[in-house]
Amino acid sequence: MKVKQKSAVIAAGLAMFSMFFGAGNVIFPLAVGRDAQSLNFYAISGLLITAVGIPLLGLISMTLFNGNYKHYFERIGKIPGFLLALFIMGLIGPFGAMPRLITVSHSTFSMYWPDISFFMFSLIACVIVFLMTFKKNRIIDILGLYLTPLLLIALLTIIVKGLYGASALPESTLPPAQVFWGGFLTGYETLDLLATFFFSSIVLQCFESEEIAEGHTKNFRNVIFLTLKASVIGVGLLALVYVGFSYVAAYNSELLVGLGREQLLGAIALQILGPSAGVVAIVAVSLACLTTAIALAAVFAEFLHNDITQGKLPYIPSLIITLVACYFVSTLGFKGIAHFLEPILVVCYPALIVLAIFNIGHKLTHVKMVKTPFALATLASLGSYLYQIYG
Repeated sequence: MKVKQKSAVIAAGLAMFSMFFGAGNVIFPLAVGRDAQSLNFYAISGLLITAVGIPLLGLISMTLFNGNYKHYFERIGKIPGFLLALFIMGLIGPFGAMPRLITVSHSTFSMYWPDISFFMFSLIACVIVFLMTFKKNRIIDILGLYLTPLLLIALLTIIVKGLYGASALPESTLPPAQVFWGGFLTGYETLDLLATFFFSSIVLQCFESEEIAEGHTKNFRNVIFLTLKASVIGVGLLALVYVGFSYVAAYNSELLVGLGREQLLGAIALQILGPSAGVVAIVAVSLACLTTAIALAAVFAEFLHNDITQGKLPYIPSLIITLVACYFVSTLGFKGIAHFLEPILVVCYPALIVLAIFNIGHKLTHVKMVKTPFALATLASLGSYLYQIYG
């Protein structure tokens, strides 16, 4: 039993890593490393806070709510909670993260096959996600047991080869505080905190079904404990890859000047591995994007099926609608999607962090207050953003 539990925790942790590790998780560590150069320690420290520490906070808070995002968001009011959940779903689903996955994957492919049509590439990607997602009870097995090991091998190949025999880091002229803050804000763009509110339920359901399959009554305390262990594995792997990627980019920063962020991994792989091994970069990006898109498509389709249409629209048509919307938004391109997402994330993230903290407090110490701190955090971040733009 213990051996089976350990293997289930490891599989769930690997699956969680692969669900989180998408397009932003590939390119943003590379971007902060390139820009920070010799000050990369400060940049990656800031990134780890917002791209690892805060998502772990979100996972803990959602796990304490047993993955029930309805109860979680209803703490700010039933209607506001539903609207907030719908808003977040759209951002991590077909109107933000999912199409960004496709654009980054295409950018890397096009460095080796420049004639590949983006519209055909996006269509093929959506079809693949559908084929991997229409049987939702197999998602954890597909991600944890098959795709994630391949993804880790591809990523580690780039990191080890990139760091082996590296010379001194190029000197940066930027102030350390500015570098740290840049990494901190870049971590928002991974969207991982938003994803934790919905990914945790997939892993919780996996452990709940394990309990039932073993013939035991559902032990929620054990399920929560196992989910938290899997979460630590998932975010721990994220942290290791972030650090590795950022230093690879820092050491090779002079070769990456002037490139778009979506082109960095392809350029790094070409420089480090050579043209013949460039397929490793393609495999890494494609698997990272595919594994995250699978999870996001399943979660959004389930939300559309259960919450928006109240079960009137079956899961498969909901999945098809999700992927059709994703296809059309992807035509905006990486820069267009990033330009759309950036102000939303800068304003929303602090309030969502406050919500996670007060919801943890509610479960552990029965703190009831949440609406006022949430509203104040939203107004403060909105005011700060408007001041930066117009002040």
